[in-house]
Amino acid sequence: MPEILTKDLIKVYRTGKAEVIALRGLDLHIRDGELVAIRGPSGCGKTTFLNILGGIDRPTAGRIEVNGSNLVDMSDGELVRYRLRQAGFVFQFFNLVPTLSAEENIELPMRLASKNGTARQARTKELLDLVGLAHRARHRPDEMSGGEQQRIAIAVALSNNPPLLLADEPTGELDTKTGQEVLNLFQSLNRDLKKTIVVVTHDARVAAIANRVLDIRDGKIVEAAA
Repeated sequence: MPEILTKDLIKVYRTGKAEVIALRGLDLHIRDGELVAIRGPSGCGKTTFLNILGGIDRPTAGRIEVNGSNLVDMSDGELVRYRLRQAGFVFQFFNLVPTLSAEENIELPMRLASKNGTARQARTKELLDLVGLAHRARHRPDEMSGGEQQRIAIAVALSNNPPLLLADEPTGELDTKTGQEVLNLFQSLNRDLKKTIVVVTHDARVAAIANRVLDIRDGKIVEAAA
């Protein structure tokens, strides 16, 4: 299980002569096996931090360590392997391949990781059972509800059994009941499978399932609540 540590994390976006400072020396520590919620207004740096933690983006300066390895020092190829095996991503808009069935979407990351067919099939069945959607295995995303799509997206994120799960507004496109079901699933993944989970959200209900809530303002942690 990964321990996460950032020190003086800075991210500056440049467009022509304009600069936008998304992170301004962000420091935080997330312990092994924690479920942490990160809250803050739009534009405060939440998604930027999550993208850097997930190896999708690189910081301008500072350190970000996951289980003792500094992501800043990783090559592009090492970051690809990190994203494939160490960190699973769950997005607000599901990010499923529309032409693939649920089981094919789940299987795709395992194909990219060169898992053999028998292992892929067994893992796909296991994950469909885990998210309660074995009966939807052959359905495409447009044949499923939003809540079903998000549960399949969580299964996709878990495909290669990463120790770290990152979620960006995972309930943003869901109704109240379905959103709570997704939050309950995150809680069980943390409790039963010991996944370290970081959730970026505006949803106040996440505080009820999180071990800690961190607030970001203007690219820095300004408050930590138990």
